[in-house]
Amino acid sequence: MEAVLPVELRIPSLRVMIEASLPESEWAKARHQELQMIDEKRLRALYHIQGYQRRIEKAFNKKVRVRDLKPGDLVLKSYRAPIFDPRGKFRPNWSGPYIVDEVLPGKAVRLKRVSLMEKDWA
Repeated sequence: MEAVLPVELRIPSLRVMIEASLPESEWAKARHQELQMIDEKRLRALYHIQGYQRRIEKAFNKKVRVRDLKPGDLVLKSYRAPIFDPRGKFRPNWSGPYIVDEVLPGKAVRLKRVSLMEKDWA
């Protein structure tokens, strides 16, 4: 049986009256049906979330420009993780310049630091 508030014992609610008159087997079947309904609601919510994520991804990818990097290209590296810097919001967002040394599988690259004294890349 289900937990019942003490108030419902003195003033029986419709739920308590129905459950009191149900045999144990029918009560178990009713609970099983409710659990199945919960699973269906969860699946429906999951499908909704997946559809929403697809729409967001499609909207984001409209603005993304694909750039194929080749060895020798000049790049800047962005600071993604919050790095403690006493300058706060005035800290630089990029570091570099770097030269692409090697392009690895999965579009990963190996970078090589460029000395600011080198003039051949400018």
